[in-house]
Amino acid sequence: MRLRKRIEDTSENNIFWITMTDLMTGLVLVFVVMFFYTYMTSHLELMKQKLAKETATKQLQESLVAQNIDATVDLATGIVKISDLELFELGSDELSDDGKKYLDKFAPAYFNSLFTNEYLNKNIKKIIIEGHTDSQTFAGIYNDDEQYMKNMELSLNRAYNVANYITNTSYDKTNADRLRKMIIVQGASYSSPVINNGKEDFAKSRRVELKIVTNNTQ
Repeated sequence: MRLRKRIEDTSENNIFWITMTDLMTGLVLVFVVMFFYTYMTSHLELMKQKLAKETATKQLQESLVAQNIDATVDLATGIVKISDLELFELGSDELSDDGKKYLDKFAPAYFNSLFTNEYLNKNIKKIIIEGHTDSQTFAGIYNDDEQYMKNMELSLNRAYNVANYITNTSYDKTNADRLRKMIIVQGASYSSPVINNGKEDFAKSRRVELKIVTNNTQ
């Protein structure tokens, strides 16, 4: 009788632990499925937003090309690069006459493209206007830090003068209030040179970039 009792008790304990094991396994599977679903949903949304931005920037590029405006558009980031040869004399931060003529065409085409594009008009937060120089040194006795900051001053002044001029062109002023809150001016000195075949391309390093920051920019 005692042996039978012991066997019955052991059986009951095994049933209990098997049930708890099954429950824990089920809970783990539920969490795994929930995690995978959340990850895939988030990933698909990011891919959707990325595709929408690339489509929008492609339309921006097509608009500039259609109006015969020479500018380089990065389709992945939306960055528009303008060579400083289009805007400034070498070593100067004052817009040239040719530079002003260029911006008279570029600014309305650029802004109107941004605000008539459904995705960009809805998601755009900031427009960063950033000046860049090449790494060539200024004449005179300057140490490396001074050379860098002299180029920083030049790049910042160029970006400012571009921003100042384009906000006063004849673009559609419907979005002027929004635009004033969006524009940020930055200088980068020669911190981001353009390298071709292992060497700096001085002409391409000297540029002004317009960067679009959207709600979904990571």
